[in-house]
Amino acid sequence: MTDEKSHILRDLEKVKPGGVTVIGIIVTVVIAVFIAAMLEQDNTEIDPQKNVYLFLHGRADLREKIETALVTYGFLKEKIIKASSENVGTVDDYMAMLWRPPRPDHIKIQLITGVKEVEPDKMFGLWKGVLKKDIDTISLDAD
Repeated sequence: MTDEKSHILRDLEKVKPGGVTVIGIIVTVVIAVFIAAMLEQDNTEIDPQKNVYLFLHGRADLREKIETALVTYGFLKEKIIKASSENVGTVDDYMAMLWRPPRPDHIKIQLITGVKEVEPDKMFGLWKGVLKKDIDTISLDAD
């Protein structure tokens, strides 16, 4: 047995039974954090030819600022469409919404991953059938 391996074995023998539990918990937490970070990572590249549906949540006063941020991000100005309850996007289009209403501090960018046929409701209209995936956020820095 190499000297390094015997050193590890000696160190493990010194660990008390309760210490093994603590080490196991620490290792489990590290693995869980690593898995969560990998799942959170999204390498979705923006396709500037796709439409982006803009949700202002009653903050029309921020529209110009948001459109500027989206263009800087990579979207084409002519592809930014104010969202309406009747006109939903298609798969691979984007949604950009001010978040968190009523005092938003960022824009949430989402990829439309599916569109189900639904009966519209009063609050969300046809958007209630849209499946989406968060892909990024853009901070709304104070002027």
